[in-house]
Amino acid sequence: MRCYLRAKLHKATVTEARLDYVGSVTIDRDLMDAAQIEPFERVMVVDNTNGARLETYAISGPRGSGVICINGAAAHLVRPGDEVIIMTFEWTDRPQAPVVLLLDAANRIARRLDDPANQEPAAEGALYE
Repeated sequence: MRCYLRAKLHKATVTEARLDYVGSVTIDRDLMDAAQIEPFERVMVVDNTNGARLETYAISGPRGSGVICINGAAAHLVRPGDEVIIMTFEWTDRPQAPVVLLLDAANRIARRLDDPANQEPAAEGALYE
């Protein structure tokens, strides 16, 4: 068995950071559903703005709110306005193509990168968008 990427919310914008909360990342429930992220599922958060990486668990935020709130001690590492990637992984012998959602500045789905119909050619020499 190997651990593979299962889902990714790419270019999410952190809307809040709450040091006083007991951990986790709050994610708009519509985004969780689209990415197939379950409440209390382990997630990795990578901060594109400052390079911080952390693991925590997801909790549901209000649908349609666009909320991405970093809670607890992780709020020392990630700030409102930071651009992050939120990923889930799974252990399996047979990997599936991951769900990859590119978000806009309001944390709405701009494009499904896992859908071949929504692919754009990569710039010459670029490995990833």
